[in-house]
Amino acid sequence: MAPRISLTVFCEAGASAIVRHSRGWVVGVALNLIWLGTGVPGAAALTVATYNVENYLITDRLVDGVYRSAYPKPEKEKRALGQVIAELAPDILALAEMGSAPFLADFQRELKQVGQNYPYSAMVTAADPDRHVAILSKVPFKEVHRYGVVPLTYFKQSDRVKRGVLEVVIATDAGDVSIFIMHLKSRYTDRPDDPQSALLRAAEAEAVRDLVLARYPHPAESKFLICGDWNDTRDSRPLRALQKRGNTVIGELLRATDSRGETWTHYYRREDSYSRIDYLLVSPALRPFVNGSAAIIGDGLGVVGASDHRPVLVQLKLEPVRNDPLRNEPSRRGG
Repeated sequence: MAPRISLTVFCEAGASAIVRHSRGWVVGVALNLIWLGTGVPGAAALTVATYNVENYLITDRLVDGVYRSAYPKPEKEKRALGQVIAELAPDILALAEMGSAPFLADFQRELKQVGQNYPYSAMVTAADPDRHVAILSKVPFKEVHRYGVVPLTYFKQSDRVKRGVLEVVIATDAGDVSIFIMHLKSRYTDRPDDPQSALLRAAEAEAVRDLVLARYPHPAESKFLICGDWNDTRDSRPLRALQKRGNTVIGELLRATDSRGETWTHYYRREDSYSRIDYLLVSPALRPFVNGSAAIIGDGLGVVGASDHRPVLVQLKLEPVRNDPLRNEPSRRGG
């Protein structure tokens, strides 16, 4: 069978279309109008993407079938990441599995070479010394809050959210919007009394939920978005905790599909399995600003070779304020 080829074309409405060929015939066309609403050129919009970039750091890894010790992310994977981001071109890019600050700076340079300039950046340092959450942005931050120590209790012992939480505040024409990024504990565990780290991941989610509610006690009146790699499914305890506490609705998980209607965001090579573990959650006050009522999962050029995850993108009907209130100096609140 001839390989499938993806091409990005541009329509008069300003939307991109993914055109897929098989044996020379067009077999599917999907216009990304799901997040462009009416598709009117020049309409105010703020696009946010969450993306686990899979070990953008030095670690042991397989490269072309060969085991490499203490090896950086391969150049071909970095080029593929550039393709993915260049096609989606989000205003704000929330990242998981990013290395330390020099790796984030390297990623900024790589993206600039493919026409994606992200002059604003933030990262949080937490218990995990290697893998961080970070945010790159084309629009300035009004505030940055780094929560490196988010306490929790695990088997009656004090612990903390392994990778912390990062929050940035963006000023828009409809008021401030906060974006939280977190990367919950993976399913790996060395404790037989917590299979797949389910209890620890739930404790992390509940700790983050409480942090968000401490910042915004009335989600129906506050515009915020929580995103990231949460390493669990929609019906799991961590995701239920993030959506509601008692009678307080915190937010809604956005539906998301790719150009073929598929919903997976992670490919687990060891088990040859696919699942949805990357999410965008919007507060009740932000929900009316979601363009097209849903998010998209990126499946264009480079996605397969870039990471074991796929990016999830939402467009908000908001116009960001372009002047720089911080002059790129991060707020000290949150650590």
